[in-house]
Amino acid sequence: MEFSIFKNLKVIDLSTVLAGPSVATFFAELGAEVFKIENKKIPDVTRSWKLPTEQIDASVSAYFSSVNYKKTYLSLDLKDAEDYQKLLKIVIDADILISNFKFGDEEKMKLEDERLRQINPKLIIGKINGFGSESDRVAYDLILQAETGFMSMNGTKESGPVKMPVAFIDVLASHQLKEGLLLALYERQVSNTIRTIEVSLYNAAICSLANQASNYLMGNHIPQHIGSLHPNIAPYGEIFTSKDNQLLTFAIGSAQHFEKLCAFLGLTELLNDKLFSSNQNRVVNREKLFEILQEKIVQFTADEVLEAMLKVHVPAGKIKDLKAVFEDEKAKDLVRKETIDGIETKRVTAIGFKWK
Repeated sequence: MEFSIFKNLKVIDLSTVLAGPSVATFFAELGAEVFKIENKKIPDVTRSWKLPTEQIDASVSAYFSSVNYKKTYLSLDLKDAEDYQKLLKIVIDADILISNFKFGDEEKMKLEDERLRQINPKLIIGKINGFGSESDRVAYDLILQAETGFMSMNGTKESGPVKMPVAFIDVLASHQLKEGLLLALYERQVSNTIRTIEVSLYNAAICSLANQASNYLMGNHIPQHIGSLHPNIAPYGEIFTSKDNQLLTFAIGSAQHFEKLCAFLGLTELLNDKLFSSNQNRVVNREKLFEILQEKIVQFTADEVLEAMLKVHVPAGKIKDLKAVFEDEKAKDLVRKETIDGIETKRVTAIGFKWK
């Protein structure tokens, strides 16, 4: 589905890697005209972040393609007077400028907010940094996952700390910046107020700790490596093996869910067992509960379990790899294609909502 709500919006993307470019792609997919400005000498580094199977001399990579879509690409050396003026001409009638400059680079490149707004007083500016605008610390997603608690919670006792397999903090920061820029556009519309929206990866990460933060702040609970398990609910995240050797998991979020699961498995006696009769007791005795449930689940195929759970509205799912994910028509519908520099590129849409 094509979107055109921002067809009159002009966006300048001076950012690199993932968070900033994904925000610009969001606006591009909603119809905005987006100019991605790259350093003529050192283009976006993710162009070179290639899988071993990708063409070594190609100008784009799968990683780069994931967050760059429907953009006009310009190579400029902003230290060159002529190229700098080319950028300023684009700034004159732009609506949004997105950047993730290193500490001090705004001044070096003469792109401070005040200077830009002398050229375009209505320019909304969006900035992403690592640890705040006053920090010169180099920030990559891995480091933020390490220092904001995510790695300490992720993984198992055997594995130790594990990072999320996507640049999770970048994704969270990009959503924060999208929200801020949308609010800034609205405020400009209703009151002519012009804003600079700044998001740090650090703040985005801390703000996303959600229930785990409150578990610590209110209960002094420091999460340990429990893999996919939920600290407050059981069974939730345990991995079960079916008769046909498929991996299944359940999100048993209520007493009703547990009753329906036990009824299907012929384990209704567990409902009156003090070890499992309440959610808190199930959390305490989750290992024993896992063993009991696994003995029954292995007697059914994955489809038998999932179909039965679907009928009684119990959250259950099969653990799929990405090949299986993108064999599903629902996932295929979310793939967007574009040819960049003669290469067919693919990515998932930046638009997760439906527009009716």
